[in-house]
Amino acid sequence: MAFDRLIENIVRTQNPSVVGLDPKLEYVPEFIKNKKFKKYGKNLKGASRAILEFNKAIIDEIHDICPAIKPQAAYYEMYGYEGVKTLYKTIKYAKEKGMFVITDGKRNDIGATMEAYAAAHLGLTDVDGEMIEAFGADALTVNGYLGSDGIDPLLEMCKKYDKGIYVLVKTSNKSSGELQDLMIGNKTVYATVGDMCERWGRNDMGKYGYSGVGAVVGATYPEQLEEMRAALPHTFFLVPGYGAQGGGAEGVSKAFDKNGLGAIVNSSRGVMCAYKKEKDCDEKDFAKAARREVIRMKEDIISYLPKIALPE
Repeated sequence: MAFDRLIENIVRTQNPSVVGLDPKLEYVPEFIKNKKFKKYGKNLKGASRAILEFNKAIIDEIHDICPAIKPQAAYYEMYGYEGVKTLYKTIKYAKEKGMFVITDGKRNDIGATMEAYAAAHLGLTDVDGEMIEAFGADALTVNGYLGSDGIDPLLEMCKKYDKGIYVLVKTSNKSSGELQDLMIGNKTVYATVGDMCERWGRNDMGKYGYSGVGAVVGATYPEQLEEMRAALPHTFFLVPGYGAQGGGAEGVSKAFDKNGLGAIVNSSRGVMCAYKKEKDCDEKDFAKAARREVIRMKEDIISYLPKIALPE
């Protein structure tokens, strides 16, 4: 099961964090941009190639200390087909380095359309009888607010190809409560969706007690993190909102179980732009600065956790 592989990576690195590779061009050091613009022009191709070099350098520095990356598809799609190619190459490169890859796409549809999304990001595409991997991520973020019609096509693909999904449950943005905190009977909307995650994952249980259906629960709402951890014992959490969005290590510790497992915490800008924050850091040392930030984040988070270990 996909999240078994993620859990093993977390235990190996003793690091329950994931780096969000959501690269705006402004995050990329000038020396890389200038080199790629000179070669390809100041266009979508030049921008995409600069981003790819940036991503690869960060992956080179963090793959031994960080279990996973999470590229957000929108930051690649904005550069057209060249950007989408960079997304594919980023996923491929990270997997070659042994990292678990979560594509943050928040896909949301039903029937044949959702089957197409599932094939693209988690499965294989049928090209006149030849089955070809289009993107090859290990997991995909999805929006479950169309109900089971939007999730069932993914579950079949996950079981067939050993992949996972993260369903939006309680997101980290400020306005999430406008919908997610509303009551359905005696339960909030987010708690109701959380219960659905437990149900959706019943037939895809891993050897460490978590299913192939995870939940996105934001670091900016530690009380809800604690509530959901108790209510969803078989659901592995993806926790955005640490750092730049205001979530802290003490708060995110509520997402973890007694073995220091059960969740992975995302940081994007904090890692990618670490070189901009460090005093007197040469931009050519951006990847080393990213590594230092990953180590800092890891130590911050695990200081509030029990020792990370596989369940006995």
